[in-house]
Amino acid sequence: MVFRIFFLLLGFGFSVSGGISLVAYLNLLTAGYSIIDYFMFITVRIETIFFIIGIFLIWTSIYFPFRQKK
Repeated sequence: MVFRIFFLLLGFGFSVSGGISLVAYLNLLTAGYSIIDYFMFITVRIETIFFIIGIFLIWTSIYFPFRQKK
């Protein structure tokens, strides 16, 4: 159970840090970049990887089955 909470909090931290950065990069659209340029830019950033890993860790910690000791 402790590992699930740890992975939930770790995933939450990764997804928040990545998500905030991705939202901040939306300012590129106001600077004249197109939506295609924005997506090409965020695909090579480490923040996108953090966001994806964070979502995966959250999903795994919530939905992965576990055994309880008797």
